[in-house]
Amino acid sequence: MLLSMTGYGRATRTDGGKTYTAELRALNSKQSDLRLRTNLNLQAHELELRKSVLAATKRGKVEMSVDIDDEAGSGKVKVDLPLLAAISHEVYFRLNTYGSRPLPEHTMDGLVPALLRTPGIIETGAGQLAANDWENIQATVEDALQRLLAYRQQEGQVLSEDLSGSVRSILELLARVDDYSEQRIDAVRERMERHLAEYLGRANVDKNRYEQEVLFYLEKMDINEEKVRLAQNCDYFLEILENEDDVKGRKLTFISQELGREINTLGAKSYSADLQRLVVNMKEHLEMIKEQLANVA
Repeated sequence: MLLSMTGYGRATRTDGGKTYTAELRALNSKQSDLRLRTNLNLQAHELELRKSVLAATKRGKVEMSVDIDDEAGSGKVKVDLPLLAAISHEVYFRLNTYGSRPLPEHTMDGLVPALLRTPGIIETGAGQLAANDWENIQATVEDALQRLLAYRQQEGQVLSEDLSGSVRSILELLARVDDYSEQRIDAVRERMERHLAEYLGRANVDKNRYEQEVLFYLEKMDINEEKVRLAQNCDYFLEILENEDDVKGRKLTFISQELGREINTLGAKSYSADLQRLVVNMKEHLEMIKEQLANVA
C-alpha cells in the first residue's frame, strides 16, 4: 500500500445544538508538521490533538481547522458593564481633576469605543469548551482523519501504478542493452586491432604490452556489473512498492538514487550511439520516478 502526501478530509458532527467541524488538508513536505487554526481554547488538549493527527498522517505538512457552531447562542458576546462603568468613572475623574478645565458631561461618549478594547471588558463564550465539547472534537477530528487517509490511499494507488510502470520500462530497456553490447565491443576491438597493425611496423612498439593495454581497456568497458546491479535495484524498488508498509517514500527515494548511479555509469561506458539512446530513455523514466516520489509519504 502506498500513501500520497496530499489529501483532504472534512467531517461534521451535531450534538446538543452545537455543530462540530474539523477540516484537514495535507501537503508535500519532507518533515512532519501540523498547523492548527481555531478560535477555541484548546491549550489543555492541543498537545494530545497534535500527537494523534501527526501519528495518523505520518509524513507531510498538515493544515487543520477546528470549529464549533453553537446554535443555542451560548457563544454570544457579553459586556462586563460594572467593569466598564468603573473604568469610565476613573478615567473621567482623572481627566477632570488633572485637566486644564472641567470636562463636558458627554466627554466619555467618545472614549467608550476605546475603553471597550480594554482586556476583560468584552467576553465571549465561543472559545470556551463545555463538558462534552472535547469528546465531540476528538470524534470529529477522527472522522476527518479517516476521510483524509482514504483520499491519500486512493491517490497512492495511482502513484503506485505510475511508479511500477516506470520501473518496468527501465527493466525493458535494460533487456535491450545486450543487443548492442557485443556490437559495441566488436567495433572497439576492430578499431584497436587496426591501430595495432599500424604500429606493428614500428620497432619501438612492445606488442605484448600493447595487447595488455587493449585487454585493460576492454575490461573498463565491461558493463555486466552495472546491468546486474540496475536489475537488482529495480526488483528491490518493486518489492518495497508492493509491501504493506504505509510510509516508504524515503526508502524508495534512496533506491531511485542507486538507479541513477547505475544508469549514469552505463551511459559513461556506452561507447555506442544506440546504447546511449537506451540510457537517455532510462533517464527519462527515472526523472518521472523522482517527480512522483516527491508526493509519496
